[in-house]
Amino acid sequence: MSSLGLSSLAFPAFSPPAEKPVVISTWDSGMEVNAEAWKILSTNGTALDAVEAGARYIETLNDCCVGLKGYPDRDGIVTLDACIMDQHSNCGAVAGLEKIKHAISVARKVMQSTPHVLLVGAGAQQFAVENGFPLESGELSEDAKRAYATWLKSSRYEPVINIENKKQNGPFAPSFFEDGALNHDTMGLIALDSSNNLSGGVTTSGMAFKLHGRVGDSPVIGAGLFVDNEVGAATSSGLGEEVIRICGTHLVVEFMRQGNSPEMACKKAIQRIVSRDRQKAKTLQVGFLAINKKGQVGAYAIQEGFVYSIKNGTQNEVVKAKFLI
Repeated sequence: MSSLGLSSLAFPAFSPPAEKPVVISTWDSGMEVNAEAWKILSTNGTALDAVEAGARYIETLNDCCVGLKGYPDRDGIVTLDACIMDQHSNCGAVAGLEKIKHAISVARKVMQSTPHVLLVGAGAQQFAVENGFPLESGELSEDAKRAYATWLKSSRYEPVINIENKKQNGPFAPSFFEDGALNHDTMGLIALDSSNNLSGGVTTSGMAFKLHGRVGDSPVIGAGLFVDNEVGAATSSGLGEEVIRICGTHLVVEFMRQGNSPEMACKKAIQRIVSRDRQKAKTLQVGFLAINKKGQVGAYAIQEGFVYSIKNGTQNEVVKAKFLI
């Protein structure tokens, strides 16, 4: 995906109610994702349908970090994680899903057709096939093959801060992996529809060259995504293990419940991570993105470089998040 210009817009701590409906998503790739979601929101569709549509869109692209064309784990296998949550606190998720294109839709099927929240691995794949999702080949994309072959030369697992922003027309250039560089990108999106209902979704192929079976925050409700229709919703991107350790998005929503703006709630969650080990925090990136019931939006990150995309009736832009370190 092409690189987009960044706005210097920053939401004040107590901004006036924003225009509704609205959709927000992580990274500048969210501009195209938002456009798909907006097709539904702009015609009075539901936030739930909108976030699924946006996530499905990026799952079909040749992207390093989302969908079956993403980069594989250390064993050369692409595994997908996704979750979805609606205004009634219904939620569904899949983790370690192989050979199924639309993980977000499988997650929604889990939410709507089972008494469970999370299905994993072979069981998630079996459920998907039994519910009509085609089984794909699982063959790596050409970009993924090149990146994997380059990574195998060193086989080091060393995440690099904001490597998401070093993409060149979508995939990373192979040179980014010569020193063992890893990505930790995620597509998280949240929508507030014209009925004033919130929903959110997350989809990812996870950390490139991870241990087979590794699951990050993306499919974990309360970590990679949390929605409370009385308060607001939040999503995250970055090193998932650090988000899981503080139940990050749930924490952001609880800070908003206490009266904090979305930006301040995200900042307080980032401070929670950094306060645990400031030296370690200097070597990693986490960004939180949130919206409250008024439609106010905010984000915060550990390091400079985290951006998000916003789309409503008057805004359609990429916004730089504030950062702590």
